[in-house]
Amino acid sequence: MTHPNEALFGSGDNLPIIPSCEHFAGSEKLILKGFEMQKKLGPVFDITCDCEDGAETGKEVEHAEMIVRVVNSDANPYAMAGTRIHDFDHPDWRQDIDILVPGAGEKLAYITIPKSTSYEDAKTQVEYIQEAAKKAGISREIPIHVLIETHGALQDVEKTATLPWVQVLDFGLMDFVSGYQGAIPASNMRSPGQFDHRLIGAAKAKVVQAALQNHIIPCHNVTLDLKNPYQTYKDAEKARNEFGFLRMWSIYPTQVQAIVDAMKPDFTELEAAQNILIAAQDAEWGPIQYDGELHDRATYRYFWELVQRANFSGTKLQDRVQDRFFS
Repeated sequence: MTHPNEALFGSGDNLPIIPSCEHFAGSEKLILKGFEMQKKLGPVFDITCDCEDGAETGKEVEHAEMIVRVVNSDANPYAMAGTRIHDFDHPDWRQDIDILVPGAGEKLAYITIPKSTSYEDAKTQVEYIQEAAKKAGISREIPIHVLIETHGALQDVEKTATLPWVQVLDFGLMDFVSGYQGAIPASNMRSPGQFDHRLIGAAKAKVVQAALQNHIIPCHNVTLDLKNPYQTYKDAEKARNEFGFLRMWSIYPTQVQAIVDAMKPDFTELEAAQNILIAAQDAEWGPIQYDGELHDRATYRYFWELVQRANFSGTKLQDRVQDRFFS
């Protein structure tokens, strides 16, 4: 029987299937704690080893070398750890890449570029990463995530989304609001204000549209309320269902499960998706009827991506779906 990856996506690009949560950690202690949490919860979220805001200043070389060591270590069995480098205006961003790419480029899940102020900034950094990989003899494309958190980055977001190797567009709320210099109140860095302010809502929608139309994953900003997992859950749910974000940042351990749970597919829809895919494969991906409705490859693509995302979130699938599609 033909696998859905072979049957459904010959004519165009599909969205990358990656975890719906990425957890930020800025010290070796917190990174290792994140790896332990991965082992406990399963490979349902990524860890971003931070060289920027979450890291100690003045020890940039030692910090980057530490990240190389832990990413390559047995503490990272799922190879689901990326890194955030310094921004374009910081003097050490090239140094970050010169250490991280040759040292861990074969295993890094992604490299995040923060605070780009224009397409040209992002392009320069992407090209430097590509050149560093080439010099190091790394043949794989290292996925790149670009943070959209300035006016200039938002203005150029559609162009930035076309850059090679870019896998994710991240929306950065705090720097975005700060850039308005008081025109947007600080209360709109929190919920519900972050979803209610029209300038912020328009920016989020623009990032999601630019990402999805270029087959890139849109990633939502953090929840500032660290002690209330339910608030994180509601933020993730709203980001997913009302804006179309497919991923969200975590900055505190209890936020991880809340984000993963909120972004899981609806149970009823997931059950139907599994049944439809089984019937479609039995029909060699020709049109079928299910529950009185006609389905063909257009809906099969949607349901296959839904089932893959459910699998990545740790949702238990039907045994026959697991056996046919994921064995």
